[in-house]
Amino acid sequence: MPSGNFIDQVRIYCRSGKGGAGCMHLHRAKYVPKGGPDGGDGGRGGHVILQGNRNLWTLLHLKYQKHILATDGGHGGQSRSFGKDGEDKIIEVPCGTVVYDGDTGEWLAEIKEDKQRIVLLRGGRGGLGNWHFRSATNQTPRYAQPGEPAVERNIVLQLKVLADVGLVGFPNAGKSTLLSVVSAAKPEIADYPFTTLTPQLGIVSVRDNQSFCMADIPGIIEGASEGKGLGLRFLRHIERNAVLLFMVPVTSLEQTDEQQNALDSIEREYNILLSELEKYNPELLTKARVLALSKCDIQTVDPQPLRERLGIPVFCISSVTGLGIAELKDALWAELQKEQNQVIEISHAPIAVEHRETDAPDDVGEDEEPGTIYLNEVDEEWDLSKYKGIGWDE
Repeated sequence: MPSGNFIDQVRIYCRSGKGGAGCMHLHRAKYVPKGGPDGGDGGRGGHVILQGNRNLWTLLHLKYQKHILATDGGHGGQSRSFGKDGEDKIIEVPCGTVVYDGDTGEWLAEIKEDKQRIVLLRGGRGGLGNWHFRSATNQTPRYAQPGEPAVERNIVLQLKVLADVGLVGFPNAGKSTLLSVVSAAKPEIADYPFTTLTPQLGIVSVRDNQSFCMADIPGIIEGASEGKGLGLRFLRHIERNAVLLFMVPVTSLEQTDEQQNALDSIEREYNILLSELEKYNPELLTKARVLALSKCDIQTVDPQPLRERLGIPVFCISSVTGLGIAELKDALWAELQKEQNQVIEISHAPIAVEHRETDAPDDVGEDEEPGTIYLNEVDEEWDLSKYKGIGWDE
């Protein structure tokens, strides 16, 4: 997919449907002079529903659809006729989409699986007709219940791609080249920094017909947490990864004959990457980590001292010659099989949102008819006694 078509964050305005009003009607027939109340109930307003779709990879289809409006419920009719329910509005999003409140930045929900549904905004319940208010002492109630109002909210959708292994490294560390070698992905590869502008996914095959998903994100530089380079915008895409694969190219090491200085240089770059991850989300440091020293076909380094100093698996690899690629894939697969890496649960921190007066279209928020009564709590049982004594025209 072209990089310009990858959209991982959108802001939209959503509104559920209003509930239809109940009908106030008294039965009239030729030989039934006093037929009594027979007003029907109003229909339910439409819900706004989020649904996961594994065939979607981006939020591009929502970029220009800023208003999601469900339809209102129909009004009740005579002869206890029920109003039609409003049509639900289903928003299909990729798996891994996280929902935030557009005004406060608070986390609301997330879609993890295909066909998973979340009712984002509930439609208003339909009002009861005057048939429900009949009693021995009130045989001709001349009032009915209005429908519940619509619920409106600004929301922000963020896509955090689902992958097993995430690649972390500086620009030109060889991340895209490695992904192109171990999978069928075709990321852009060039000899200048920031060739990767959007996350890329690839399926890596291992022994016994097994496979796992690897994600490549744009390179991180020192000071990314302060907005340098591409900043930390794309780090959200490795929050769900079980294993983080750090890549440090040996060609960036100081030109020296002393092995100790080379090890210090690798450790320094590794610690810079760790520091930037910690500033973004400290929970990323709890994930399993593997270090790959790339471009070892040009310069060689003994990985054993680094394994002892860092306490993580370290491999020397070359995407050009295939050096260490098989061993690296086996090590990543072994880390993924560990029980502590099976379940990936992350806490979504509130996001910073741009405060606006309103995102609603011009025809939303108009005053209702005089005498309309609303319920503040959607789950509250309706108290019918509060509607007694409200006069309505027959």
